[in-house]
Amino acid sequence: MCLIIIKQKSKEVSVDVLKSASKINRDGLGIVWLDTYEVSYHKSKEYEVLNTDRPYIAHFRYATVGKVCIENTHPFVCGKNENELLMMNGTIRGLGDAIKTDSKVLAESLGDIDRGKWKDELAKHPCRFVTINKKNKSFEIFNKHLYTLKDGVWYSKDEVLEDNYIAVYGTLMKGNGNYWTYLYDSTHVGKGKTMDKYPLLIEGLPYLINEKGVGHNVSVDVFKVTDSVLKKIDALEGHPNWYRRTQIPIIVGKKEVLCWIYFNITKSVSQYSVMYKSYGWVTPQPKSVVPYPIVPITKEKSLLDECTQYSFWEDRWDDADEIKTQSPVCIGCYGDVINDGIDNYYCSKCDSWYSENEVLRF
Repeated sequence: MCLIIIKQKSKEVSVDVLKSASKINRDGLGIVWLDTYEVSYHKSKEYEVLNTDRPYIAHFRYATVGKVCIENTHPFVCGKNENELLMMNGTIRGLGDAIKTDSKVLAESLGDIDRGKWKDELAKHPCRFVTINKKNKSFEIFNKHLYTLKDGVWYSKDEVLEDNYIAVYGTLMKGNGNYWTYLYDSTHVGKGKTMDKYPLLIEGLPYLINEKGVGHNVSVDVFKVTDSVLKKIDALEGHPNWYRRTQIPIIVGKKEVLCWIYFNITKSVSQYSVMYKSYGWVTPQPKSVVPYPIVPITKEKSLLDECTQYSFWEDRWDDADEIKTQSPVCIGCYGDVINDGIDNYYCSKCDSWYSENEVLRF
């Protein structure tokens, strides 16, 4: 649900990070250039405009409330204060509608509140905010404790900081059931195999035993994942009590990559065990869906008229999306979740919100 990146002039953001941000948040890119405090608006796939030494605050949008169009692309003017802008990462329940995003409604309401009270107002919402003053050439981060700071760059979420290599051999492999829930938005490095032989057993579901030198060089898929994705897969696999995550060398092409992989510690190999080289079952690929209506941009005057107008975003969903026929459950407690009528889910037991991509489905 959106991503804000705040980069100072002396810092760098890799193209891989920008590409990942574009893939996950496909519904618009808004930029405040901190050397001039000018604003520009782009399609998310134009992320390479950020591959520059110029300092900036960038917002990649993932539409949860409001149509996909340039009018709903951050930043937004705060009421009548044309020099004050707002960017937001998150969703505020009850704000916005099918046309206007909740972030824009909030920005408009801030214009009626004394500037000194903005901090208290924004602290009411568990979202990430940044305000920009074009006249004073300054910006302020709100709810800063929710941000991630890496190499001097602020990220409103860690979803693009894929610092972990993981090798998977079962339902998490590309195209299989759990891939769509956990790894669809992660970077697929490629197919590979374990450098050493291990026993892969299949009893309905596959599991790997940590007995090096026994069995085969097992086929795997290798992904780069964030810390938060790794944590979710740990929960799925029951690490460290059911499966235990261990780093082993994986051969991908001609390269050796040290990857995390999950070994089942509750099973063992017997003289009757049948050991496999790979787990070959693959679920059908889900149909591509477009969950939000594509509405053409009109030529009506607005505060965004200074920006280039597009016949917008008709190609924003180039890839297949999740299957939406199974019942969603919480990733933390596996309890029932409530849909807010858009694509967000609330678990009353955990008091947590999740996006469509994050809930489990059974």
